[in-house]
Amino acid sequence: MHPGETVYQGGDVRSKFIVIGDVHADFETLWEALRAASCMDAEGQPTLPVKSGVYQVVLIGDLVHPKNEREYARLIGQNSYDATDPAHLFLAARAQVKWLERLQAYQQAAPQSIHIILGNHDDAVLTSDFLLGTASGLVHVEFDPERGGVLLPDHLRLWFRSFLRELRVGAVQFAHVGPLPAMTSYDDLFYSDSTHKRWWQDSPEYVQMAGLEFGVYGHTQMQDGIVVNHTGRFAMIDALHAREYLEVILDTEQRPALVSSRPVLF
Repeated sequence: MHPGETVYQGGDVRSKFIVIGDVHADFETLWEALRAASCMDAEGQPTLPVKSGVYQVVLIGDLVHPKNEREYARLIGQNSYDATDPAHLFLAARAQVKWLERLQAYQQAAPQSIHIILGNHDDAVLTSDFLLGTASGLVHVEFDPERGGVLLPDHLRLWFRSFLRELRVGAVQFAHVGPLPAMTSYDDLFYSDSTHKRWWQDSPEYVQMAGLEFGVYGHTQMQDGIVVNHTGRFAMIDALHAREYLEVILDTEQRPALVSSRPVLF
């Protein structure tokens, strides 16, 4: 096992993995996806298939930080969002904390079946070592007290630290960025290397080089929906905005093996 890796032990002969791409504080759409996949009931709790382990839920990371100003404004219930306004930062942090606590309760109701991968945005909230932003100039500072934000509450910080760097089921990998070990460490080298955004186009052979049968990754937004590369044996699933999640069926009887994978529109 690699540091921060969890190896899923399996249960039934076949298990369905419902894998959802980067959330970026769009929790309402996340709930819709989980309900559409029969993984969340009307009370926001895991359904029986999830509790029994027949369904496995994997969130691929980046729970926090809306992707643009419009989404921040929607989150805080305002017509616009100003990342230099402490009042707006407080509202953005408070709204995310509320949703995160609901997700924490959902995950803790079936921890053996609900897996959360640590994304680089989640890691940045824990460390405050890196100032993350967008090409438009938006900066994500609502959880950075040194830049006008507030600290993520201790109970959520502890929960974030429990997130996986990767989940492996046999030779099938679920990770935030890509198949290489260096892609799970969000340090100076990570942020200075454009490979982490482009590997799936420039070096799709990485998955097979890593000895994997199949890999599922987020981090890079797929504008037109989930991309499944059958030759390269991977899927790029940062497509919650397109209302898609990935369904993966694995045979877990002996050596876990991929049966099928398909994007699902909800």
